[in-house]
Amino acid sequence: MKGRSVAPIALLVALSVATELSAQNRTAAATTAKGGAHLTYNVAPIGNEARYRVFEELASIGHNEVIGKTRDVKGRIVVDANGAIVKDSSKITVNTQTLQTDSKRRDNTLKTQTLETEKFPEVTLVPVSFDGLTAEIPAGQEKNFTLIGDLTVRNVTKPTKWDVVARRQGNDIVGTAKTVFTLQDFSITKPKALMVLTVADTVHLEYDFHFSPSAPVDVVK
Repeated sequence: MKGRSVAPIALLVALSVATELSAQNRTAAATTAKGGAHLTYNVAPIGNEARYRVFEELASIGHNEVIGKTRDVKGRIVVDANGAIVKDSSKITVNTQTLQTDSKRRDNTLKTQTLETEKFPEVTLVPVSFDGLTAEIPAGQEKNFTLIGDLTVRNVTKPTKWDVVARRQGNDIVGTAKTVFTLQDFSITKPKALMVLTVADTVHLEYDFHFSPSAPVDVVK
C-alpha cells in the first residue's frame, strides 16, 4: 500500500521538474534567437536600376555624357539585431551584359573591350557597413548616410563609399546610392572607337534601389 502511494507522487514531481526545465529551455532559446535574429532585405522585382555616367568627346559633336543602365540587379543585404551588416551574407550583383546606352556600337565596344562582359559578366558590391545610420528609417522621412562596400569590376576589388538617400515605403526601403571611381582604380583601359576622341577617367555609378524585407531568421550561436 505504501509503495503504491509513493509511485504517483514521484511521477508528479518528475513531471513538474520536467515542465519547469522545458519552460526554462524555451525562454533561453527565445532570448538567444532574439539576440541573434537577422533581417534580410532582398532586391525587389521592380524599382531597381544601376547606371554609369561618363563623359566622352566625339569628333562630330564634342563633349557628350554617356549614360549606360540596366535593371538586371539581384541580391540582398542582411543586417543583425543591432542593425550592422552581415557581410558574408550580403551581396548585390549587376549583370553587365545587359548594360545599354543610346548607341549599339558603343555598347558593343563596352562589352568586347572595356568590360569584357563575356569573361566578366557581373559587377558585384558587397556591403560592409553603414556610416551615419544610427536608427531605423522613420516612415515618411529620408535618411542620408554612407554605405561602405567592396566593389568588384573585372575581378578587381576595391573599397568604395556610397552616398545614400533612403526612405521607407511601407515595409520596403527605397532610394538612391552614388559613388565615383576612376578607370585606373579597376585597371580598365579606355575604349577606342571610331569618332571617339577621348573618354574621361572618372566614372559615376548610381543605383536606384528597392529592397523588401523577408521574415527574420533566428540565428542561435
